[in-house]
Amino acid sequence: MKMKGGPASLNMKIALLVIAILIAGGTLFYTQNLVTQLQKNERQIAVLYAKGIEYVANTSSPETDITFLFENILKPIDFPLINTDSKNRVIITDKHDIKDIRNIKYDTSLTNKQLEKFFENKIKEMDLENKPISITYKDSILLQRIHYGDSDLINQLKYYPMLQIIIAGLFIIIGYVGFSNIKRSEQSNIWVGMAKETAHQFGTPISSLMGWLEMLKMNYKDNDKVLDIADEIENDVQRLNKITYRFSKIGAKPEIKKKVVYEEIKRVVDYFQRRLPQTGKSVELYFEGDQQIQAELNSELFEWVIENLIKNALDAIENKMGKIKISLKPNKNKIEIDVTDNGKGIEMKRRKDIFRPGYSTKRRGWGLGLSLSKRIIESYHNGKIFVKTSSPGEGTTFKIILNKC
Repeated sequence: MKMKGGPASLNMKIALLVIAILIAGGTLFYTQNLVTQLQKNERQIAVLYAKGIEYVANTSSPETDITFLFENILKPIDFPLINTDSKNRVIITDKHDIKDIRNIKYDTSLTNKQLEKFFENKIKEMDLENKPISITYKDSILLQRIHYGDSDLINQLKYYPMLQIIIAGLFIIIGYVGFSNIKRSEQSNIWVGMAKETAHQFGTPISSLMGWLEMLKMNYKDNDKVLDIADEIENDVQRLNKITYRFSKIGAKPEIKKKVVYEEIKRVVDYFQRRLPQTGKSVELYFEGDQQIQAELNSELFEWVIENLIKNALDAIENKMGKIKISLKPNKNKIEIDVTDNGKGIEMKRRKDIFRPGYSTKRRGWGLGLSLSKRIIESYHNGKIFVKTSSPGEGTTFKIILNKC
C-alpha cells in the first residue's frame, strides 16, 4: 500500500510538458503554413499588378482598355504597396493623394522631403520582407519597381505562435501549480485519513479491554468468569498486535496464500459478535455461505477489509434494531461476498467519493478505511469492491469479488 506518488507525479509533469510542446509545435507549424500560403497569394497579386503595368508600357496600341484589369487587380490588394521609379523613388506631386502607394498611413503634415525619407525607410523594410518586383520595357529597360509588405493578417499570424507558446507556458505553470496543490491536498488527506483509521482500528479492542476490566472488577471472586474474561482480553491484545502488524506492513508486498474464505470471514464475525453489546447498539450480525471455497488471500489484509466493512455498517446504523448480513457464495470462477446493513445508506453522488482517501461524512471512519480496502482487494488480490446497492434510509450493500482457486 505504497502512498508515495513520485513516479506518478513525474509522469504527470512530463505529460504536461509534452502536451504544451505539442500545442506550441502544432500551432507553429499550422500558422507558418498559413503565412506561407498567404504570402504566396499576395505575391501573385503583386506580380499580376506589375505585369499589368508592364503590359501597358509595352503595348503597341495606346487604345487598349485596361480599366477592367486594374479594377480587378487593385481592389483585392489589402497589403502595403509602393510603386517607385527605377531608382526606388516615390514621385510626390500631391502629398494628400499619392497615387503610387496603397494601404500605407502617413502624416500629411510632413514636408515632401520628409515624406520621401519616410517612404525610403518604408521601402527598405518591405524589401527585407519580400523581394521587389521589377517592371521593364521590352525586357531590358527597368522602368519601375513594385515594393510590397505583408498584410495585417499575415503579421498577426506571425505573432500568433508566440502567443500560443506563452499560453502553453501558462498552461504548464498553472497545471504544475494546480497538480502540486492537488498532490499536497491528497497527501494531507491521506495523513488525516491514516490518523483517523489508526484511531478507528484501535478503538474497538481498546473499548473492549475497558469493558473486560470493568467486568473483572465486578467478578474478581468468580474464577471461571475471570478465566473467560482473561481469554477475551488476550484476544483483544492479539487484535492490537495484529493492527500494529498491519500498519507496519504498509508499503511492503503482502504474502498471498490459498485460504478457505469462510474461515477468514468467520474469525472477524466471531470477534465482533462477542463485542456488539459494548457498542451500545442493538445489532444482529449474520454470516452465511459456502464453507469450502478457497481463494488466494493475505489473511491480515483481507480481515482488515471485512473489519472495515463491518465497522462502517455499525457506524451507519441508526435504527433501534440494526442488522448486518454477510453472505458468501461462488459464481462460476469467482467468489462473491455481500455485506449488507440497514443503515442510513449512501447518496448516489457520494458512492465514488467514499473510496477517496480522506473523505468522511462523520468524525470517525471512512477517512481511509474504504480507500485501503479498495487497494487491498483490487491491487493485491486482483478483485473488485464496490457499492452494489444503496438507498438513503434503507441501507447499503458492499460487494467484493475475488478469484476462486
